[in-house]
Amino acid sequence: MSAARALVAIAAAALILSACSNGPRLGETNAPTVVTKLTELPPPTAVDPATGAFAYRIAPLDKLSLTVADTPELTGDFRADSAGKIVLPYLGEVQAAGLTPAELTSQLGHDLRGGHFINDPRVAVNVEEADSLDYTIDGQVNAPGDYTASPDLTLMHAVAKAKGLNEYARLNDVVVFRTVGGKPLAALYDLNSIRLGLYADPRIYPHDLVVVGDSTARRKLAQFVAALPLVTTPIVLALQRIP
Repeated sequence: MSAARALVAIAAAALILSACSNGPRLGETNAPTVVTKLTELPPPTAVDPATGAFAYRIAPLDKLSLTVADTPELTGDFRADSAGKIVLPYLGEVQAAGLTPAELTSQLGHDLRGGHFINDPRVAVNVEEADSLDYTIDGQVNAPGDYTASPDLTLMHAVAKAKGLNEYARLNDVVVFRTVGGKPLAALYDLNSIRLGLYADPRIYPHDLVVVGDSTARRKLAQFVAALPLVTTPIVLALQRIP
């Protein structure tokens, strides 16, 4: 997906510059890539801090499932057009892109009630298909590619959805790239440490990029983590954007 691929391009550029700067060491804050003081990779800005749920906003070309109780003509699947609009009986064109499913549900209920089409509309909106809910997993897994990020998806589950690790995978070489508040971050994980319960299995969110095993990104990260054993905590890196 475009967001994940753009992020890995930024990450790769930052890491390449790091490799050309005579080997910046772990913790050098003036290096293009630096180890942060975070103990875990923070969730994306779109995550509700109270519930931990990803506040997904509808995008153009998403397929929506709409249910209005006792109103079959308003019940079914509707796909947003390239401008993010859906066309509904009674209401005509409705701008859906940019709203969460809950916000669209509330708006449709208000419009149906306000237009005197339905006195007490009971509306439910769900996202059936959305490329922007995808994350990407690459590297030494059996089925790399883009996958839909389900609620409560974790790193171990993401690896399993990619049909597991291949014979070249290195369990202590798993990197997760994520943008938080416009800032690119990367975290290095050890699957063995997660399996042993030394630290929690981290959440994976839409737009994340997971790179497993003997990857270019991991080899370039090696200079930053060689001084520390990855045992009881992940290592989180901040990747500065290249002008």
